[in-house]
Amino acid sequence: MTEELLVTARSNELIDPGLHIWTWEVAMYLFMGGLTAGVMIFAALAIARGKEELAPFAATRLALFAPVLLSIGMTTLFLDLEHKLYVYRFYTAFTLTSPMSWGAWILIVVYPISVLQILSTIRAGYPALASLVDRVAIGRSLVDWCERYRMQIALSVIPFAVALGIYTGILLSAFGARPFWNSGVLGILFLVSGMSTAAALVVLVARQHAEKDLFTRIDLILILAEIGLVALMLISLASGSGQHINALQSVMGGAYTLEFWLFFVSIGLLIPLLLETLEISGVSKSLAMLAPVLVLVGGYALRQVVLDAGQESTWTHYETQYSSELLERLHEENP
Repeated sequence: MTEELLVTARSNELIDPGLHIWTWEVAMYLFMGGLTAGVMIFAALAIARGKEELAPFAATRLALFAPVLLSIGMTTLFLDLEHKLYVYRFYTAFTLTSPMSWGAWILIVVYPISVLQILSTIRAGYPALASLVDRVAIGRSLVDWCERYRMQIALSVIPFAVALGIYTGILLSAFGARPFWNSGVLGILFLVSGMSTAAALVVLVARQHAEKDLFTRIDLILILAEIGLVALMLISLASGSGQHINALQSVMGGAYTLEFWLFFVSIGLLIPLLLETLEISGVSKSLAMLAPVLVLVGGYALRQVVLDAGQESTWTHYETQYSSELLERLHEENP
């Protein structure tokens, strides 16, 4: 085996020695995309399952959050684009093998169906806003149509919302060049995480105690599922190739260990799991509003850590050593 020593004067932030093209803007986009998917799923299920009385906020008011949250995510994604004026090119073609192409077209569909979902319950959830829409004949007719086909709209929303949630994970897992992302679990993990954060959002903003209790129980189940999926992802990396194991080291003693285990696993999963268990069992309700906040923090932390650790992982087997003295000498010799 021949050992090679490569000396370079390159020193670019976020590029050397690890390539970090995507920063917080993309992490926020992935977070908002998953949260939007969860919001749309729960709003649709509340209608499809006939839970309007038990979960009135989810059934009549939650849907309005979807386009708002998604627009925030799309804005941060737009900020990340280098050539912003070329964004329209995503919609000049459709490539079956490209997750980005699928995602771009899923987003095009999600916006109009989310509007239909809002209009189907706007009179019950937002009567003041509905009165403004009803002033226009076309708006009144559209609301009437949406109310008539409310169940059908709810059922049609679910597959597109699920696709949106899974897409946020597949967008990363499809990059085979990054061992940390190269896991079939990532799409389902991001979907479940998005649903968990959406359940936490309902707990925060709903008014009725029964609805808060229902979504606390739902979130508890989703957190347990998320813990299981995280364990599967770590096991798959640990049982993979040498480069998968090296990628795993970034969260098992490496640069992202603190962020992964403290902000995501502990703050985002384990502490909310404990608090929600205590609340449901009736032992303690004093910290009831803390758990959903921590779930939201953990949901973002998951995307940020996975994004950063994945970009640092590589199939190239080499170790980098940075020497400021050597770099200075190289610059002096090659002005």
